[in-house]
Amino acid sequence: MAYYQRTFPPPPPPDSSLSETTSRRRTRGTELFFSLLLFIAFSFYFSSTLSATDLRFLPAKRPHARNLISNVMKDDFQEVTRLSRHVSSVQDSAKYHSVSVLLPDWEVLVLLSPETSLDSVEGFYCLFWNSQTSPARFSGVLPFTERTAFKCAMPNGARRPPLWQPILTKYPVKENPAKERELLRMKKLAYESISTEDDVVLFVKGVNARSRSRSPQPQDFMCVFGDAVKTPVTSCTQEVFRCSHPELTAFTSGTDQPIKMSLQIMHQVQNRTLPSVAYYRPRQSHAQEPKSEICVCTMVYNVAKFVKEWVIYHTKIGVEKFILYDNGSEDDLQNVVNELNGDGYNVTTLLWIWPKTQEAGFSHNAIHAKHSCKWMLYIDVDEFVYSPSWHDSGPSKHLLKALIPQLHSIGQVSIRCLDFGPSGQKSHPIEGVTQGYNCQRWDVSQQRHKSMVLLEAIDDSLDNVVHHFRLKNTFQWRELSMSSALVNHYKYQAWSEFKTKFRRRVSAYVADWRDATNPNSKDRTPGLGFEPIKPQGWEFEFCNFTDDRLKLLTQRWFGQLTPNGGYKMAWQR
Repeated sequence: MAYYQRTFPPPPPPDSSLSETTSRRRTRGTELFFSLLLFIAFSFYFSSTLSATDLRFLPAKRPHARNLISNVMKDDFQEVTRLSRHVSSVQDSAKYHSVSVLLPDWEVLVLLSPETSLDSVEGFYCLFWNSQTSPARFSGVLPFTERTAFKCAMPNGARRPPLWQPILTKYPVKENPAKERELLRMKKLAYESISTEDDVVLFVKGVNARSRSRSPQPQDFMCVFGDAVKTPVTSCTQEVFRCSHPELTAFTSGTDQPIKMSLQIMHQVQNRTLPSVAYYRPRQSHAQEPKSEICVCTMVYNVAKFVKEWVIYHTKIGVEKFILYDNGSEDDLQNVVNELNGDGYNVTTLLWIWPKTQEAGFSHNAIHAKHSCKWMLYIDVDEFVYSPSWHDSGPSKHLLKALIPQLHSIGQVSIRCLDFGPSGQKSHPIEGVTQGYNCQRWDVSQQRHKSMVLLEAIDDSLDNVVHHFRLKNTFQWRELSMSSALVNHYKYQAWSEFKTKFRRRVSAYVADWRDATNPNSKDRTPGLGFEPIKPQGWEFEFCNFTDDRLKLLTQRWFGQLTPNGGYKMAWQR
């Protein structure tokens, strides 16, 4: 600063206050100007010496700047040049067209356009409107729209409304992107569709607030295709809206590409079209193939350690095909499924990433699987169908079918559940749940049922309560006695497993564990609060008496005696 002071002119006389003030302002401006020039020169020199290298590889004696690049490998220089080119601006890096939806727990779902091609799914970031970034985790490809999905956590600083859609970028740029589109909310959104030969089924969140709500009427809605093509809604129940196919000649671009689809709420004053990530495709023709007699459908999240035992067991009693609606698993599920398919089992996974949409997922399955399955068993991976009469026989593919009454009018068969407690287990039993949990809870008021449904008998509304569907008027519903069949529900497992349920409930009409509502509901666990805090004595809760029936049966069917007197089960190999 002394150098600058020597170059300044002498101050004005004391009696010229206005001139003195003006001169001081000019002095400070000149100081800032020269300081800025010095800073730019220093920055240019420093960046020119480091732009092609990394501090870890600087030599002990730094050479002159013009000789520095010759000491760096050519590939490293090209890579740094490429990176600097991409991070130069948001416009350069934001080349992935996407739409984003806010999920529970401040999680953001980012969906790429179907035509987007990626060399890799690694190294992506979400760039938010306040310049903060978070890693974007690859979640899979939506099977019905072929859109690549990523998830990223919204930083705390970006959670102030209004909420804007982030940019999916390959590099963590620290610049403010344009605030172009507000973030979509899962709470009210058209999110999926599927076509039948006769109509279109659109799945919409947040319109029917309660299960079996009958307040909205079909005439209150219209399906919207593209910008202006509309067809009437013929039924609306839960999250399921059915409407007519559009006239394809109305679309000048043809139907080779999916057509954006949404739901319009009809009001006397103003009609409102809901935000949407759903797309319409005409019904695809299916090659004629033999139908599987009995299939299983369930919705899963991080069940890789359980699914092998579940598939092997139910295949032996007559299930021919398994359809898993994957609710965004982040474990080794797909590798386990691939291994099972390699061993001759028939397991399909469909990415159904939408939170709290189990009923809608089952409704979707009732349409999607109708051409390939005759009967569908809806059970979870911790539930095993079992009959006491099977102790007198070996495993057979006819056992499940024999439970179905041989009457053409029967469209649904329900089986009562038995709940099992932690049975003293502190961690997941490596022999499997049928071996590790044998302490049964006997509480008739808490017992549920699970059902096996004839898909052609399901009512057109697709209305269900997870455990069973509404049937067409021409079909009947039969409940089996507990002496004929049971479902062993390994519901209350070791705490390390049970606490993962606090992520969220999958049913749309059941409160999440952390929601302080309906504390006395049958869907609540007695003695459990609203946080994943282990209750005292959890290992010995929910146990009235020992029930070893299925444990002994599976030992006989699938176990191999070990030298120490135990059993190694088929799913352990």
